[in-house]
Amino acid sequence: MPRAAASIALTSPVEDVPGVGPELGDALRALGVPSVAHLINHLPFRHEREEAEQPINQISPGQRAATRGEVSSTRVSGGYGRARRFEAVLMDETGRLDVVWFHRPGLHRTIHPGMRLLVSGQARRHGPYLRMANPAFRVIDGEEPPRRQARLRPIYPASERITSGAIERVVGAALEDALPLIEDHLPEAFCRERDLPSLAEAYRMLHAPTDEEEIPRARRRLAYDELLFLQLAILRDRLANDLRRAAPLPVTEEIDARIRGRLPFALTPGQDEAVADIARDLSRDRPANRLIQGDVGSGKTVVALYAMLAAAAHGRQAALLAPTELLAEQHFESVSGLLKGSRVRLALVSASLASAERERVEADIAAGHADLIIGTHALLTERVGFRDLGVVVIDEQHRFGVRQRTALQSSTRADAPAPHTFVMTATPIPRSLTQTIFGDLDITSIRGLPPGRGRIQTLVRTPADRAEIDAVLTERCARGEQAYIVVPAIETDASLADVRSTLERIRGGPLAGRRVAAVHGRLSRASRQAVMERFRLGAIDALVATTVIEVGVDVPNASLMVVEHAERFGLAQLHQLRGRIGRGGRDSLCVLVAEPRTPDAQARIEAIAATSDGFALAEKDLEIRGPGDLAGVRQSGAPALRVADLLRDTALVALARRDARDWLTRSPRLNRPEDTLLARRLDKAIRAAGE
Repeated sequence: MPRAAASIALTSPVEDVPGVGPELGDALRALGVPSVAHLINHLPFRHEREEAEQPINQISPGQRAATRGEVSSTRVSGGYGRARRFEAVLMDETGRLDVVWFHRPGLHRTIHPGMRLLVSGQARRHGPYLRMANPAFRVIDGEEPPRRQARLRPIYPASERITSGAIERVVGAALEDALPLIEDHLPEAFCRERDLPSLAEAYRMLHAPTDEEEIPRARRRLAYDELLFLQLAILRDRLANDLRRAAPLPVTEEIDARIRGRLPFALTPGQDEAVADIARDLSRDRPANRLIQGDVGSGKTVVALYAMLAAAAHGRQAALLAPTELLAEQHFESVSGLLKGSRVRLALVSASLASAERERVEADIAAGHADLIIGTHALLTERVGFRDLGVVVIDEQHRFGVRQRTALQSSTRADAPAPHTFVMTATPIPRSLTQTIFGDLDITSIRGLPPGRGRIQTLVRTPADRAEIDAVLTERCARGEQAYIVVPAIETDASLADVRSTLERIRGGPLAGRRVAAVHGRLSRASRQAVMERFRLGAIDALVATTVIEVGVDVPNASLMVVEHAERFGLAQLHQLRGRIGRGGRDSLCVLVAEPRTPDAQARIEAIAATSDGFALAEKDLEIRGPGDLAGVRQSGAPALRVADLLRDTALVALARRDARDWLTRSPRLNRPEDTLLARRLDKAIRAAGE
């Protein structure tokens, strides 16, 4: 038996709400609504206007209306199967209304003559009578309910087990008793100055609005709260970082010259600017916390190596964290080549190392016998402890969560200074997000590419153009150039191109007699290395691959990429893949084989074909997907945004940022008594974002 409404608390299980039994409670829990607090926080995503009921003879053509009456007759007519329609005639004491439900012949089992129905929809003239097509309806069973008044009906995220209407009834049963229990973390005067309703009133306005003006007012309050939490989290982290101490690693002219002497080429102007930022950061006793973003192929790895070698020059260790074993191996091989003959000691840490070898490498790291350590997530385990970590470089930062990044920063001795941290991405951050989601980081943007790069042309084709695509593949390989063929899966059903079927088709068709191989994530490290090395040396003409080649692979002779089912890849991912070609002097070609079936997929394909500018594509990606769906946002560790929109709410973002800065000026640790509730809710939002 549910308890009386008066006993409800925000922490009460949802089954304590009157009318919620075990079955309904299970359905709500499956929807992420286990308690009364979660119920109140389960917000409608839109509202529909429900018209007040009218007698049939007062309804006008073209009007959205609601009415009730008795079903006088029904029939199923027209066509076969689902093409048939169900028709009924509804009568009240004032007149007749025809109703029809297209493609729903099965309603004859639900609606019968003699029943009373409440219907709502748009009425149109149809012969001598008005007709409603596909109206919402409710069977009136038993006692006649009161006539419906005009209102704004909330529409909730629902599931197959529980409808929006059922959720609305549960919210209605709890709302009156729950609202007075909601404490506001913002002072009343603070809200009044910013024209914000109280928190409880904002929830009431969304769940039970009295007019349309209340809905945007409520949304503005809840959006402001999200943005304030976001800015407080970012600025508090930045403040905490400013209070930590790092060992300065000044880059003298001698150190700079020695590092540059190891490079086989001169740095580009963009790289020089990035190196200057790094040197400035390393000279301070405050730990660096810098994002280095650049387009695909802009030379971020060399910039990262500069920071790592600066640490080694001061006898400190440096670690580079890569998201995949393939990329870690590529970094290790390229850095080993650059440092050949030097006294700098390198180590590679990955999950695929043999047990004895891994133990030896970990012992070297702990003893300080390894200067530059390159690895994957394996670096984040408790088994890896650094003796004197001075610099941390995190490659492709959007692949790592904030907790993982913090774990690496903390994996040195407890009494050691904090390391300087540099995070790199070839997925540029849109300008509108740099001061919000990533406001705790200093940002360096590497513009421009190294000299000698060829132009990349991008073509969009469909599977119907297979003969043309194969001809290009044959021609390029006949000229001694190399090609990638990227597929979305290793093995799948016949509906998708995969590694196995594509390999068979190409070997027996356009590249018969040519050297064709495959690489994917299921291969062992040794096998992947062997295939990639053969491809790099020109011993393989075409490589069929999954997205394991998305980052870090550098084969100057590769001038063609064919991406199968390109509509299944994200915009940033397509740009990363395309960046594997065009690394030599010759012009290259990227062919996207696509059949986009959604507006977003079409927009992605059009965007990638229109420009090769990664910064412009980042802005377009933000426009298509919204900020909450971008990989870098999801991994930022910042409190999530459910109501706020960083693109639409720019004025609110500025207000929240100013207020957060003022708040932390008054209370840097949010430890005043009046900040207790705000601090608790902020910490809860941060924990939720990290889960």
